[in-house]
Amino acid sequence: MRFMSYAAAACLAAAFTITTAQAADISGAGATFPYPVYGKWADAYKKETGIGLNYQSIGSGGGIKQIKAKTVTFGASDAPLSGKDLDDSGLAQFPMVMGGIVPVVNIEGVKPGDLTIDGPTLAKIFMGEITKWDDPAIKKLNEGASLPSSAIAVVHRSDGSGTTFNFTYYLSAVSDDWKSKVGTEKAVEWPVGIGAKGNEGVANNVANTKGSIGYVEYAYALQNKLTYTKMINKDGKTVAPTSDTFAAAASHADWSSQPGFGVILANQPGADSWPMTAATWILIYKQPKDPAAAAEALKFFAWAYKDGGKMAEELDYVPMPDNVVAEVEKMWSADIKDSAGKPVFAMN
Repeated sequence: MRFMSYAAAACLAAAFTITTAQAADISGAGATFPYPVYGKWADAYKKETGIGLNYQSIGSGGGIKQIKAKTVTFGASDAPLSGKDLDDSGLAQFPMVMGGIVPVVNIEGVKPGDLTIDGPTLAKIFMGEITKWDDPAIKKLNEGASLPSSAIAVVHRSDGSGTTFNFTYYLSAVSDDWKSKVGTEKAVEWPVGIGAKGNEGVANNVANTKGSIGYVEYAYALQNKLTYTKMINKDGKTVAPTSDTFAAAASHADWSSQPGFGVILANQPGADSWPMTAATWILIYKQPKDPAAAAEALKFFAWAYKDGGKMAEELDYVPMPDNVVAEVEKMWSADIKDSAGKPVFAMN
């Protein structure tokens, strides 16, 4: 597999920004979680159609703010908006792709997949209750492993983040202490640690800080050659992060059960399920101020659903199932319309 380096991702972001002068190009902002696959899709789509994507990878919180301020055609968030928030804002929401969030560590001599961790132990580390790598709780999960007596340096997101939302959702599900003392949100009051902006920032900090631990989307772990851990899932099984274990978790989702397909995939049952699987969503106005721009955006998303699956899988993301895509495209026709009541997607 080939992955964008951190520097290459930055260059691609700059390339996206340059395209804003072209009226036909698509503008969006938000989640860093899907940025590697959005970048790959954008490159292929521009070669095929000549239309570019200006996507600002600024975090889910920033994406929600920008779409609500109507400064972009679409927003992107890894934390779904509630039905009430969607209704109040006049926004439609749909899932675009799925992936996995992984703990990443920087411990001398420890290679990817060498270390296993469970949810309660992870919660105690991020609460500052477990402070050394040779703590008995970590050693119990890794019998025979040589763990240093060095301090754990916690790295977390500093910005409003859907990755943080899914990470803290999972920790709240497995730790009552975390749920009551910290909770679930895109931005929380972290008990300990160093803050970094974006998945890119967390990956960079972990890569350069000995003894550190952080959480990032799996593609960032791979492209930055970070050491990810295995995890113990809800069924008590030890699993590695792969597209198969992400897909196993997603297979239990009932997408129609929540407004805007807002299903959280963390801590799903199943022997093969990765416990920190997550989806990422697109936000677009039901009655956009620029129907032609919205039409171009939906045309891109339809192309990504149809032709982008293999590219997503190459980066270890999981494409949306065909039945979900059919429901999403049906929603586009029913809900996203111009001022005359004509479906925007039908304009393509």
